[in-house]
Amino acid sequence: MFSKSRINEPGPKQGGAEKAKEKPAASPATEIPAAPKAKPPASILSPDLFIKGNLKTTGDIQIEGQVEGDIRAHLLTVGEGATVKGEVVADDVVVNGRVVGRVRGLKVRLTSTARVEGDIIHKTIAIESGAHFEGSVQRQDDPLSTGAKKAAPAAPAPAAKPTAGS
Repeated sequence: MFSKSRINEPGPKQGGAEKAKEKPAASPATEIPAAPKAKPPASILSPDLFIKGNLKTTGDIQIEGQVEGDIRAHLLTVGEGATVKGEVVADDVVVNGRVVGRVRGLKVRLTSTARVEGDIIHKTIAIESGAHFEGSVQRQDDPLSTGAKKAAPAAPAPAAKPTAGS
């Protein structure tokens, strides 16, 4: 058996072969932290899928089916045959299909096949020739956080009036 280990192991025939075995064990431990840094692929919702509810991820989503609810993602791509009914919030938004609701993004792109019915709040926007859009367009430096700030102050004011009248 000892002779087999010498045949299979390159290097010196001394006890250094055991040390050589320890070194490869250290390098895979170094590679393990590198694996989480790899970006996972986009989640794809197929054309036959209908989702009723909100979607939230720090990753990328590609919608090919129908979604009734709000979507929050890093990169959101609405496919050519897809329909989203709800608010869309992402760093990058690419609309090839239909969105009924507000779109908020740092970069918003409406391709020639896009149909958007709702307001767009963006930092940068690109609208290709042929895109259909009904709503308003507003540029903001931080479009991802301002929507929540504007909605919050409006809610407490009506609540204060009934309390004072009681």
